[in-house]
Amino acid sequence: MAFLGFQLDDALAEKFAAMAASEGGKSALMRRLVERAVGDGRTPARATIATSASRKVTIRLSDSELQLLATIAARRGMNRTQWIASLVRARLGFPVQQTHDERQALRAVARELNRIGGNINQIAHAANLNRLIGQSVKIEAEAIREASARIEAALDELRVALRRNADYWQGR
Repeated sequence: MAFLGFQLDDALAEKFAAMAASEGGKSALMRRLVERAVGDGRTPARATIATSASRKVTIRLSDSELQLLATIAARRGMNRTQWIASLVRARLGFPVQQTHDERQALRAVARELNRIGGNINQIAHAANLNRLIGQSVKIEAEAIREASARIEAALDELRVALRRNADYWQGR
């Protein structure tokens, strides 16, 4: 049997666990949700929301509302249409909407974590080689603490950015 794993916001995970308690547990509920989404072989899958074709929606706003909308959208690095579409998508439950700057910041954090991971792999490789040839392995605690601190800082930065973005689109 295949295993699917994913991460959720802590508050959402708690809500799901509470709901699942009366539904046979988290695993049973997740199986039913997946079956409902893709079909279980006996019943057809539910209709999915098409994302390829977009349609135009028109709304009426006053001049002052349009000005405020333009200002708020510009603060996010978006035009009015992008901002409205992002807000609607977020409220419909689509993945969190990110601006270009936010995507760049997330990529920078990912690159930093990859660099740190590469450094840790080099340290482990050197330690294993030394052990193979019978030399003692000299581990510098300060280097490990520094790497650990950099990882924690990058992860904190990532958590803050993701939470701030989610809070923004959820109106918190």
